[in-house]
Amino acid sequence: QVQLVESGGGLVQAGGSLRLSCAASGRAFGRYAMGWFRQAPGKEREFVTAISWSGDITVYADSVKGRFTISSTSAKNMVYLQMNSLKPEDTAVYYCAAGRWGTSTTSYDYWGQGTQVTVSS
Repeated sequence: QVQLVESGGGLVQAGGSLRLSCAASGRAFGRYAMGWFRQAPGKEREFVTAISWSGDITVYADSVKGRFTISSTSAKNMVYLQMNSLKPEDTAVYYCAAGRWGTSTTSYDYWGQGTQVTVSS
């Protein structure tokens, strides 16, 4: 029903910024919340941030609060993750997800393929 494609990952120095994009397609009128998760080597996939389908509610993990910002276009066909003041511990594969509102991986039904973010010291 929903297809998600992430882009914008890359290599950046600590303290730098990067903007990830997630293109959503498949159901123009589906009321899905959108979330960003990340998975570092040897660790479980963890919640980063989410935005409601209407775009008026956002939530952030404590580890990224004040540094990362989630946003979406009015049509909700694009979701972005602006990452500032990046730290080496932010290094991970970042995944875009669509589903019901939540902060757990189990709250989301659709996932993108992921995009690598590497932050060097």
